[in-house]
Amino acid sequence: MLSKVRVDRVESRADREAALIVLRATYQTEKRWVELAESQIADADLSSDLVSWFLARRGGQPVGVLRVHYAPPVQQYRAYDLHLLKPEMDVDAFIRVARLAEIGRFAIVPEQRRNSLVAVALMRAATRETVERGYTHYITDVFENDPHSPYGFHTRVMGFDPIATHERGELHCASRRITLILDLKAAYHRLRQRKAWMFRALTADWDEGLHRRLAV
Repeated sequence: MLSKVRVDRVESRADREAALIVLRATYQTEKRWVELAESQIADADLSSDLVSWFLARRGGQPVGVLRVHYAPPVQQYRAYDLHLLKPEMDVDAFIRVARLAEIGRFAIVPEQRRNSLVAVALMRAATRETVERGYTHYITDVFENDPHSPYGFHTRVMGFDPIATHERGELHCASRRITLILDLKAAYHRLRQRKAWMFRALTADWDEGLHRRLAV
């Protein structure tokens, strides 16, 4: 089924233009979170080792995008006046130990939003690359009042853990942000033990070496 959705890393200007179609339809026109979709994908992102954009196509048409930032702006999060949901959490210690990647700009065009295969295909491509690079955790923000928020998908399916809230961020939205963390190894084991379809979908193209990175 996932073969009906193709996901590629955005590396060319043509790919960038296709990704912008998704961001214009969602972030710019529908949500009004940005004034110009072009502000979200810099030309430098196309060749950067620190940022990966993934583009999903269905029937050759762009239907979804996802970004992974491998050098997340941790100090920027501090400036947002985070309210910790787990006061016992030692944030500084966690940042020192974890190899943290920021996953976000998760956007699917309205007419494909009910097609879960698009979201799964984007997560599969992003997760594979992130594990290959040796990162251990994802961090992301979702909007509390967004009717199309991936909060349920992230928490119930993937296993993201809400750790904080904050009122401000990069995007133009009055909604409170919820910051989530995903331990990739813990998610791997949980999904495998449940024999969940999500585990099979996410790891369908993994080799044994990639499995060993999280299995031990």
